[in-house]
Amino acid sequence: MSVYGLIGLLVAFAGIVVSVGCFAVGHLVSKRRDSLAETLSWGGHIAVVLSTVALTFCCALLVYCFMTGDTSIRYVVQYRSDATGDFAWLYKLSGLWGGREGSLLFWAWLITVFNAVIAVRNMKALERLDNAALFVLQLVTAAFVGVLLFSEANMPFTAMAAQYFDAAGNLTGGAQLWGMNLQLEHWAMAIHPPTLFIGYAGMTVPFAYAIAALLVKDPSKAWVEKCSRFTIFSWLFLGLGIGLGAVWAYVVLGWGGYWGWDPVENASLLPWLVGVALIHSFTVYRHRGAFKRWSVMCACLAFAFVVLGTFITRSGIIQESVHAFEGDPVSLVLFLALIIAAVLAGFVGVLIRWKVFSADTEGGDDFDSFASKDAAYYANNLIMLVAAIVLTYMTLASALPEWLPFGGEKMLTGKYNALARPIGILYLLIMAVCPLLSWGRTQGKRFWKRALVPGICGLVLFALFMVYFATYLLPGYDALIAAGSMNAEGLQNVDALLESGASWQYNGWAVLGFLVASLLFFNSLFLLGRGIRGYAKAKGTNVFVSAFGVLKGHAASYGGFISHLAMAIILAGLIGSSMYVTEKVAYIKPSSDGSSEFVIRDYTLVCKSAEIEENKKAASTDYAVRFAVYKNGELVGEVAPSMEVVSMNERKLVASVMSFPTEDLFIVFRGVSEAGDYSMDVRVNPLISLVWIGFGLLSFGVVVSTVGGRKRTGAKAAVSAQGKKLSQEAQAVAEEAQVEPDIDAILALADSDKTTAVKVAPPGTEEAGDAHAEPPTSPKKGAGADAKPRAGSKKDTDAGQEPLASQEAATGTGKEPLASQEATAESEQEAEGLRNKAAAASDDKQD
Repeated sequence: MSVYGLIGLLVAFAGIVVSVGCFAVGHLVSKRRDSLAETLSWGGHIAVVLSTVALTFCCALLVYCFMTGDTSIRYVVQYRSDATGDFAWLYKLSGLWGGREGSLLFWAWLITVFNAVIAVRNMKALERLDNAALFVLQLVTAAFVGVLLFSEANMPFTAMAAQYFDAAGNLTGGAQLWGMNLQLEHWAMAIHPPTLFIGYAGMTVPFAYAIAALLVKDPSKAWVEKCSRFTIFSWLFLGLGIGLGAVWAYVVLGWGGYWGWDPVENASLLPWLVGVALIHSFTVYRHRGAFKRWSVMCACLAFAFVVLGTFITRSGIIQESVHAFEGDPVSLVLFLALIIAAVLAGFVGVLIRWKVFSADTEGGDDFDSFASKDAAYYANNLIMLVAAIVLTYMTLASALPEWLPFGGEKMLTGKYNALARPIGILYLLIMAVCPLLSWGRTQGKRFWKRALVPGICGLVLFALFMVYFATYLLPGYDALIAAGSMNAEGLQNVDALLESGASWQYNGWAVLGFLVASLLFFNSLFLLGRGIRGYAKAKGTNVFVSAFGVLKGHAASYGGFISHLAMAIILAGLIGSSMYVTEKVAYIKPSSDGSSEFVIRDYTLVCKSAEIEENKKAASTDYAVRFAVYKNGELVGEVAPSMEVVSMNERKLVASVMSFPTEDLFIVFRGVSEAGDYSMDVRVNPLISLVWIGFGLLSFGVVVSTVGGRKRTGAKAAVSAQGKKLSQEAQAVAEEAQVEPDIDAILALADSDKTTAVKVAPPGTEEAGDAHAEPPTSPKKGAGADAKPRAGSKKDTDAGQEPLASQEAATGTGKEPLASQEATAESEQEAEGLRNKAAAASDDKQD
């Protein structure tokens, strides 16, 4: 089997080398010999598919060995699972990505799958931009496959040495004890790595297209449109992977939490943070022709942070993580070189193409007022990038020289929290306020009109949070602090609370966080409602039909609002479940008559029985203790936390979690003392259900944005008088509602008369992939007199979005197919003139 695997890797590497050569030579000769360039391009595409097929064979070979129990490959023996039960097949399959060698192979295969998708999609057109992107993608793949082939420590197909087998071919000696770590045999951990790897592999695509745009000198939004869905898709899987890891940590590790700022946990968060900045930059790039340099650098940094994650995991420089692999010098050099190359490629490329990748309008990358959407997008990018850089420094601090700040020091959880709380709350506050702002400048009167109703509703929700805070969370905090001052035995998180700052500061952040969560929740809910209401008014349908209509026709905006709403729910859950946890660790004497009790807050655990079960097949022993649980004196159920022991050094804790609407009771059985007492670790985790609900809702919102309907526009079309009438009707609807024209409501109105309206849009326009109202398309440099923006007009500084929104209502940008006929030069000028007249009339009405 090992020989077949090696042949598969060699074929894959050969295909990669051939494709890189074809794309490179084809690019060089493309201007002189088109026929040769096309032939080379075809060859490169075929080689891309060949490398994907070869790596698919390699992965399938390992999976076959894991499933059948084949022990001829050393990696299979080291990470095989002997589990039984319903999930046994999943644990066997997870051996593919359970170790360093297999996970690198799996990651490389995923990259080639993305490459093959792009190659097959591009075979009809053979565009230079796609060719350049595939060139970069194959170079990255070459690095991964190369480290598998040329590093003995990373070769997944090393044959098992004969000394480990007896005459009958059975494993002997220490090899019999090899296998998957018992703690990894959990459904969440089994699918946690592949979801992360899908996200990691997918983040290579925007990086490749960014470098390709620099190489072919193409500053248009074409590269952004080609990779936007890949980016959102990958960011979704990064989030899913992080969430599944949190579920596993919560239940299996037995420490009662779901995020411990472990170095490898941090490594998975870094590209997710930069991905937030990248997605928002793409939105501005597509619809305003700005943030071009931002987008290129964010794409490069996102990939660099992806590689940094595996550098931290596999290089051996960080040893204190429970997730890290054994160090490997080849991985250290290779991944460090990839990180440097990615950052330098973006930085140097942007410098060289600085003028080419400038905004479409002069000053388009600047903002005139902090009270504007422009400033909010800048703040979004700055906060995410600064947070990622600071988090990286803190994660690597223990491996840095001691003469640097915090060098050689392991960062504790309290320091991470001290950074994360203010940054997170500030960021979500910007997220809550941004949709209420205008492009350019926001007038206070208009802002308060938009904010009044959702603000009042948010304050009502905030008041409810404060009642819960004052009656439950704060008394619990005060009780822990008081008990800590008396050195109460068994209260584990008192020291962490005392190190988190003064009481007013600690609780102040919590109160502010609840306020921001309340405002963000209702702002997002009302923005979503505005789109549904506009659709219902235009179509004459009920709320449920309108909600489905908006979901079908404007999925990106719909999913964005849901995602923002989910972040508000997650914030409230994080405050309760990370800042106001009550934990008690103590021994309880075994009892069969119910006389032994364990009391924590409103709960009383009464010991009922203990069970010991030998698992001969798995060579392990299962211990479980059964408790009856009472809340405020009433029986609410039974729990049986357990522990599976294979050896003195390997055990698996399985917590029992009893969930209630506002909190979880978390119970861990840690073993038996020499005196025969049971060691128990029990926590009360307030509001933790909001974390899981918000996580699910966030994932749903991103799925909607990724796979929902997006209707592309065609090339050009003539503008009819009906289009002008439609623009006026849309403006009238906005004025009646006394709000800034909502892009979704206007487009819903446009849909209602799509049989007669003829729409104009630039080719390739797509629906925005962000929750905020789509920014207006800025006129490009060199436009004619009719297209010239009215710079310097006071009424444009705030109302700049309104006339352009009305203009988009007439054009139907990004929502409906265009008429099939080509527009003449006269019709284009007529369209520009009509849009400017509509904009001017709108300004007069607004002022």
